[in-house]
Amino acid sequence: MLQQTQVATALPFYQRFLSRFPTLASLAGAREQEVLALWSGLGYYRRARNLLEAAKLVVREHSGLVPDDPARFGRLPGVGRYTTGAVLSIAFDRPLPVLDGNVARVLSRVFAVRASVRDPRGARTLWDLAAKLVPERDPGDWNQAVMELGATVCLPRAPRCGECPLRGSCRARALDRVEAFPPAAPRRPTERIRRAVALIERRGLLLVVKRSGSLLDGLWEPPGVELGDRETGRAALAAETRRLGLEVRLVASGEEIVHRITHRVVAVEVWHGQLLERAPRSRTLRFVEPGARDLPLTALARKVGRFLVLTPAARPRAGAPGGRGTGRYISRVPVRSR
Repeated sequence: MLQQTQVATALPFYQRFLSRFPTLASLAGAREQEVLALWSGLGYYRRARNLLEAAKLVVREHSGLVPDDPARFGRLPGVGRYTTGAVLSIAFDRPLPVLDGNVARVLSRVFAVRASVRDPRGARTLWDLAAKLVPERDPGDWNQAVMELGATVCLPRAPRCGECPLRGSCRARALDRVEAFPPAAPRRPTERIRRAVALIERRGLLLVVKRSGSLLDGLWEPPGVELGDRETGRAALAAETRRLGLEVRLVASGEEIVHRITHRVVAVEVWHGQLLERAPRSRTLRFVEPGARDLPLTALARKVGRFLVLTPAARPRAGAPGGRGTGRYISRVPVRSR
């Protein structure tokens, strides 16, 4: 969970996850949808699938005991050098290094090394430094201490050098160039995407569809479609709902949600949908509580579900012609008008 995610964000998910799956055996016997449901909202869902597969492999091939050998542990799904070093040094006292963004920043500054963990050559340099420093005794304590130092003291901006136990030996501080290390990595350009979703309600329940494909595969969210540069939300949504076997009258809400996923900024048009015929029976369509915890909803689905309740004026009326809605969401979630 801590891969690319801060502790404060992961902690409530971690607590719920361990409450439901207190042992590797209980996790190994779980269904993927159940695991994804508990992970829902944390993002990077490949981690959840890898964790489930790793638990199954440990139960099946290692008698339910996590292997403490680096080579065998490193063959588990989703495990790389960082996870191997972190888990085996902390859990099994293996003298293995770790290198994440916080550790890389500490090492770059202490040794005044212009190396970035995001650059392959720089990463090799920093891994070599980390490996030379990790002690044989209590390596897990050492690794956690360096990670914590980077997270709380050796900050990317406005580092708290006066509180740092390494301030006397930090070369970057001696050069008065602390914030010059590590060198800034090139930012991945922001990708801007347009999307439209249809809120289709039945007695307070929200219609969701199971996504497929490489991105968010197996997760659920309201019927939606990515829009081309000149494509209108109404036409694209009408085609998508027909593909799903739904007969829907669409009414524009006049609202747009700005949704961020890593380097993507998704501008989502929100449409109200009224079913004109009963939805077909399908394993990929269902009505759920907007905040359902027993189904892996996407973050967008949860965001939309928080303000599903509409003012009466905003609900599509039977027989009403399509057009822009006149109401607004009753919402505590900031929504930007289009």
